[in-house]
Amino acid sequence: MTTSEYLAIFFKIIGSLSLLIYGMKVMSEALQKMAGAQLRHILGAMTTNRFTGMLTGTFITCAVQSSSATTVMTVSFVNAGLLTLAQAISVIMGANIGTTLTAWIMSLGYSVDLTSFVFPAFLVGIILIYSRKMRYIGDFLFGLSFMFFSLVLLSVAGKELQLENNPAIIDFFKSFDVDSYLTILSFLLIGTVITCLVQSSAAVMAITILLCSTGVLPIYLGIALVMGENIGTTATANLAALGANTQARRTALAHLVFNVIGVIWVLCIFYPFVNGVCDLVHYDPANHVLTQEQLAVKLPIVLAAFHTSFNVLNTSVLIWFIPQIEKLVCAMIKPSKKDDEEDFRLRFIQMGIMKTPELSVLEAHKEIQSFAERIQRMFNMVRELLGIEDENKFAKLFDRIEKYEGISDNMEIEIANYLDQIGTAHLSDDTKLKIRSMLRQITEIESIGDSCYNIARSLKRKRAGKEEFTEKQYEQMHQMFELTDDALTQMNVMLSGRKSNLDVNRSFNIETEINNYRNQLKTKNITDINNHLYTYAIGTIYMDIIQECEKLGDYVVNVVEARMGIRQHNV
Repeated sequence: MTTSEYLAIFFKIIGSLSLLIYGMKVMSEALQKMAGAQLRHILGAMTTNRFTGMLTGTFITCAVQSSSATTVMTVSFVNAGLLTLAQAISVIMGANIGTTLTAWIMSLGYSVDLTSFVFPAFLVGIILIYSRKMRYIGDFLFGLSFMFFSLVLLSVAGKELQLENNPAIIDFFKSFDVDSYLTILSFLLIGTVITCLVQSSAAVMAITILLCSTGVLPIYLGIALVMGENIGTTATANLAALGANTQARRTALAHLVFNVIGVIWVLCIFYPFVNGVCDLVHYDPANHVLTQEQLAVKLPIVLAAFHTSFNVLNTSVLIWFIPQIEKLVCAMIKPSKKDDEEDFRLRFIQMGIMKTPELSVLEAHKEIQSFAERIQRMFNMVRELLGIEDENKFAKLFDRIEKYEGISDNMEIEIANYLDQIGTAHLSDDTKLKIRSMLRQITEIESIGDSCYNIARSLKRKRAGKEEFTEKQYEQMHQMFELTDDALTQMNVMLSGRKSNLDVNRSFNIETEINNYRNQLKTKNITDINNHLYTYAIGTIYMDIIQECEKLGDYVVNVVEARMGIRQHNV
């Protein structure tokens, strides 16, 4: 063959692989959109022990046809505090089994003529895409068609790489000693690097099947590439976890550790293991008289069978060692200083990862919970500030409150931006309502932070004026603070969804108590000033603090109403 012919075949293969990756992406995203909420419930409900977790990971990966999607979803769930590290490890083990279905689909694509299916499927897919109700089914069918069409193109390209026409390629691969562990390790490393670069284990599997089915690549070297692909595919989850919390990074590392351990023990028995798989599918690696058609049918099945056997056996062995794997990754990744609660960092939202709207909304909700808890800590600092007499301690605590005010402003903006990004996706009416509710919640929570800061500034102003509250005023402010803190506690119970402690009317009752008490103190303040019990200046500061507590109570009720879907409360 001439150089131009080789070049033409090379571009056909690269283009077909690109089409394969695109088809897998479209199909996986369509399935996630169709079943996003259900997948979330399945992950939450079916990971009670290591075995159900493993089965859940297998089922979800078979459903969405992407182990990367499952592992990234799992890392996100750990980051959101919905799964423990041990549960996540079992899900990831199951994902490794589920992804073997892709290899079997590809082996089917090389042994069956799919052209009669592909073109009608494209037509049906595009019709469904333009119908609103069936859009995601159309996306799925279109992605599946692209995937199968790419396999047809790869099969055609493989037939052009006939053995007798390509002695140079055969001689190149024959120069490698298939009985040498050094050669096996080299191809394992190549498979790992290529998978890391293209971020698609399916693409590497496809090119491996292509090379083996044409007889160009010996089966031992092809299997070494598949083992490398198992390690390389962990890069996706590890990249996804870079900006996540410690537990999420440990989950991604556990995926890598699990696959590396599996590759190590299989390497120890590599040749007997591969020969056993070949015997299982009735293929003799020493038989060099098979025709091109026989190789094209048999070798993809060998690779798919090895991929399945490797992942099933590896999971069967290592599922008993999940606690040990958990301890290992915990030892390898220590909690970082970034986990300090007084540093501004979103704990649950990961900006760099594209996920389904349902999962994104869930992460935003967890972040809002964290935001509300942080604001209550800020209010408790303000309560503490009231009783501090030492100048240095007062200044230090006031600076912390000021820092929290900056954090609350940043959190509102970051969460709002994230919700705005989610809003650009195709959303259900229910999800749109949730996003509007969340935007209202973060606005009101940030306003609570403003009220806390205003109270702290009033206390600082009082201190600068060298005046003092009366004993009765201190007592009344502490009582108002107690009511306000009760309101914040109820708000956090509502946001957390702890239904056993939930009493919606309690929030409204507390607000009524705050309003009544404010009115009572307002009347009394005027009387006390007229009776010269304290100056007008200290009375003004005192009422500013009381009024801010009342405003804060209104903001709390607005958050509760937003969470319940009730119309705006007037402040």
